[in-house]
Amino acid sequence: MKRPLSRLIASAERRARYRRTRDEIARLSRDLGISPQDAADLAHRAVRGH
Repeated sequence: MKRPLSRLIASAERRARYRRTRDEIARLSRDLGISPQDAADLAHRAVRGH
């Protein structure tokens, strides 16, 4: 089992990756041909693998 601090750090890193990915997808949404509202869902899938 991971130590609580390690889990907290891993969670913060995932959240930061999610925000960067979401923001990048939102910026590129027109070029990618997707709705900007889909950026959050796509970022979640990319970071969490769901």
